[in-house]
Amino acid sequence: MAHGTRTPFKNPVIDWIDERLPVFTLMQREYGAFPTPRNFNYLWNFGALSLFMLIAMVATGIFLAMEYTPSTDHAFASVERIMRDVNYGWLMRYLHANGASMFFIVVYVHIFRGMFYGSYKKPRELLWIFGVIILLLMMATAFMGYVLPWGQMSFWGATVITNLFSAIPFVGDKIVTWLWGGFSVDNPTLNRFFALHYLLPFVIFAVAFLHVAALHVCGSNNPLGVEPKTEKDTIPFHPYYTSKDVFGLTVFLIFYALIVFYNPNYLGHPDNYIPANPMATPAHIVPEWYFLPFYAILRAFTVDIHIPFTHVVLISSKLGGVLLMFGAVAMILLMPWLDRSPVRSALFRPMYRVAFWLFMLDCIVLGFIGSKPPEGLYIVIGQIATALYFVFFLIALPLLPRFEKTLPLPNSISEAVLKKS
Repeated sequence: MAHGTRTPFKNPVIDWIDERLPVFTLMQREYGAFPTPRNFNYLWNFGALSLFMLIAMVATGIFLAMEYTPSTDHAFASVERIMRDVNYGWLMRYLHANGASMFFIVVYVHIFRGMFYGSYKKPRELLWIFGVIILLLMMATAFMGYVLPWGQMSFWGATVITNLFSAIPFVGDKIVTWLWGGFSVDNPTLNRFFALHYLLPFVIFAVAFLHVAALHVCGSNNPLGVEPKTEKDTIPFHPYYTSKDVFGLTVFLIFYALIVFYNPNYLGHPDNYIPANPMATPAHIVPEWYFLPFYAILRAFTVDIHIPFTHVVLISSKLGGVLLMFGAVAMILLMPWLDRSPVRSALFRPMYRVAFWLFMLDCIVLGFIGSKPPEGLYIVIGQIATALYFVFFLIALPLLPRFEKTLPLPNSISEAVLKKS
């Protein structure tokens, strides 16, 4: 940074460092004086909560890695040793295991908030793409982490999910063999998953840095979806939103602590407290709750599609389910191009607002169906809910802007805020 472009700090140590490496000037510019829309609500806390949970998961994960043994013979016992013999090991384990659920909760709220207020629209498309990439990396990291305790659900979950890749034409079996490190889920699989589970959070950090950098280039969206026009429309990020984030973090930590200290196993599965046994299949293999909607979509494709007038299978039921599951994430990624409405916020889009809440309800139904065995009426409901999921993205989003009558937008953020007050 050129001499004279920074403001001296009162603290002589900080000023001495900043004069030679202006990190504090950068922080002050990007997180202190950074102009931010003045009408944020508490849903905007969840971005900061996501970063907090990422840091918490890495910190507790490093501690657990010091005591964990990535071996099929000792993995289950090493987890039990962490819980029973390592000082505060039980706390680190419960913070980490329940932290995964907390992380997904805040990220899902963050995503749905972006969908409701149109945060994926121009000029924030790249910001949205980085966010979806973070979600995919989180899913991969969480799946591999769930395998590490080497309980029954860990083993059979790894077996079922990795076997899905065998449905990919030509290269599927090779991918499965590579993931396994052999011809079944065994010690090489556990070692690979441990290595990747340790590595991927640092990749998430890198993408999160790009996510935040893109945010600071294009600026934050706001509940009105109106771009700031004057200085009255914005306020400095500090102290207004740092104090608001601290309050939100305090409330969140109370909720987090209640689960960790009073019901730490509520979100887990009891079968995972049984050591992995390749000779005994659980009655019902269920992933963690944050995967259930995608698991329901995966199971919704139940028929093989043949080439007409032949017995040649064009798309097997397994491949169809895999395509639907990855397609469900791809739909979120493509939202900036599927929704062409010039109005961002659902506050001014009555029809989109109804479609959004119906979509939210559909996701809850998919989560419920994913937790049930694939039989009887559950299959039918899952297929209907899956169809409605894709109807929202492929039909509702492109068509609504053509005949939706939007409400008039305010002239500026400050005008709307002052009028409301």
